[in-house]
Amino acid sequence: MADSNAEILRGLRIQTGVVKRLVKEKAMYKQEVIDQQAKIDSLKERNEDEYVIKKQIEVLQESEYMIPDCQKRITVAVATLKKRVENAVDCTDAKEYQEAKALLDEDIQ
Repeated sequence: MADSNAEILRGLRIQTGVVKRLVKEKAMYKQEVIDQQAKIDSLKERNEDEYVIKKQIEVLQESEYMIPDCQKRITVAVATLKKRVENAVDCTDAKEYQEAKALLDEDIQ
């Protein structure tokens, strides 16, 4: 039973980390989109070469594409974490369980 609980807690800890990492990754891409748009605007104001502007727009589009991809991965990771929390009924006093539960109670977007 102790080994089973240890495995459950290990899974909770890992999955909680996955969700946190993906949320940070999505936030990073959102910030990258903002920064890249500012860079493009600056290049246009300075009448830089069209090729350079075009390449920066491609970088912007790649970052914009990653946001929905991150959201899909967050949705899957949160669903997995919910299942793990539901299966951890014997571990409700553990730090890993409490952390996972608190993360699920947040509004993860």
